[in-house]
Amino acid sequence: MEISNQAQEILEKIWIEVEERGNETVTPDQIGISPDDGAIKELIDKEMLALRDDRLTLTPRGHEEARNAIRRHRLAERLLYDVLETGSQILEDRACKFEHLLYEGIDESICTLLGHPKFCPHGKPIPPGECCLRARETGERVVSALTDLKPGQKGKIAYLQARNSRELQKLMAMGILPGTPIELRRRFPSYIFKVGYTEYAVDRETADQIYVRLER
Repeated sequence: MEISNQAQEILEKIWIEVEERGNETVTPDQIGISPDDGAIKELIDKEMLALRDDRLTLTPRGHEEARNAIRRHRLAERLLYDVLETGSQILEDRACKFEHLLYEGIDESICTLLGHPKFCPHGKPIPPGECCLRARETGERVVSALTDLKPGQKGKIAYLQARNSRELQKLMAMGILPGTPIELRRRFPSYIFKVGYTEYAVDRETADQIYVRLER
């Protein structure tokens, strides 16, 4: 069922309040809209949203649509940041526009291309799709964490999923940058990998932050 872009964005805001901030219901003021907003009426008419005593509640249909919208938005952020190298200062604006171009099937293709990422560049979880479940069942991957590679496997660094800027700067100072060829040499007792002419030994926690686009 198609809904307007504004309605999708309202669903996303409510989903974040409910799923990530633990609010059972949401007031229009909390998400910066008027109760008389036309998109609210659109969502109520399409049975995705209920309004009672000035509080908004997602219906099961609305919850599913909101979850899918969040997934598309965060996949768009991941694609723009990792593949198109969009700067963080314009990432959110472009992701908002780009997500509306994605639809069922395309979002799964992008998710597969990126190796079924679990988090967006801001560290927020990406709701998994059916493609993620199939990938877990079949083991098929295009992009994989360094910790999942076998010794001798090669590829190029796709992106870094560091927990904070300090760890990201540490990896980058080692020359671990997107697009750089990388080869895993050993997995035990530490992860030893080669970048350029240099070998590095890191623990699992660090290796798990490096994602590699595998050679085919």
